[in-house]
Amino acid sequence: MAAPDAPDLHQFQTPAVRHLAWLCHAPQLIQDASVFEPARYLPANYLAMLQEWDTHPTNRPDALNAPPHYRLGYYLESLYACLITDVLGWTMLARNLPVRTGGTTLGELDFLLHNPHTDAVEHHEIAIKFYLGYPGSAEYLSGWYGPNPQDRLDIKTARMLGPQSQRGLLPETLDVLAHRGIKAPAITRVFMPGYLFYPHKPTTEVTIPISCPENHLRGQWIYLDKVTSIDTRTWVPLAKPHWLGPWGQTHMPDDIALTDAFADIKDTQTPRLFAVLQHEHISGLWKEIDRVFVVPAHWPRSD
Repeated sequence: MAAPDAPDLHQFQTPAVRHLAWLCHAPQLIQDASVFEPARYLPANYLAMLQEWDTHPTNRPDALNAPPHYRLGYYLESLYACLITDVLGWTMLARNLPVRTGGTTLGELDFLLHNPHTDAVEHHEIAIKFYLGYPGSAEYLSGWYGPNPQDRLDIKTARMLGPQSQRGLLPETLDVLAHRGIKAPAITRVFMPGYLFYPHKPTTEVTIPISCPENHLRGQWIYLDKVTSIDTRTWVPLAKPHWLGPWGQTHMPDDIALTDAFADIKDTQTPRLFAVLQHEHISGLWKEIDRVFVVPAHWPRSD
């Protein structure tokens, strides 16, 4: 199926609806035949549906009115369930289904779904990820690390395409499904949108992984002690769940909030994400044109 063009996300005033609209078209961080592209299955009226939910809270699915979970992965699962069932019209057969043997949990299946277009059961594994390209040092190899450097793109990609995807075919899994009256999955799909952040003014280029498509979303990263050398007056700190999709606001960026966020990085030694905004005179909105991770001096060391 041909995918429709992505809409202007800033038209949606409700954050959860805007995040859901972003998920419908979000570029992936994995390039593989198993990657799921929701846009190819969107109904013709999906945009009108989202606009209705944006303006009429009582008509929204419950997931879009619920407070977002502070853990981004759980929030993603909630939005994905809404995307699959309420937007695409697929049937949810199971979610976070544990697979056990002899009292030991082997893992969970994120989603088991019935695809009405093929009449097949599908197993979907999902994640949202943000990785920073590190040129390398004596202590750390070059590569793509999460804000928590224990998380790496190459490792996560291998897990998504390997153990996580294959879990649906384990004999123990098939026993669990048979007990529930669910057919074995005919196909496994992966869904991993996110961003890759490139070094600000790098002295050494970082290589895009061959497992990542060229159309991935991009940002920059910079060390905290280098921030004073650039203009940050239009930056705003982004709190989860607003890491999903572009940020926009009607008011000017707050320099006090920005100063506090920089101080927090120094105090906690934890990376923070910021949106770089530009004022649009016609709409009056301040819209995100870039995003930047600011990291403490020791990163990617975790101490």
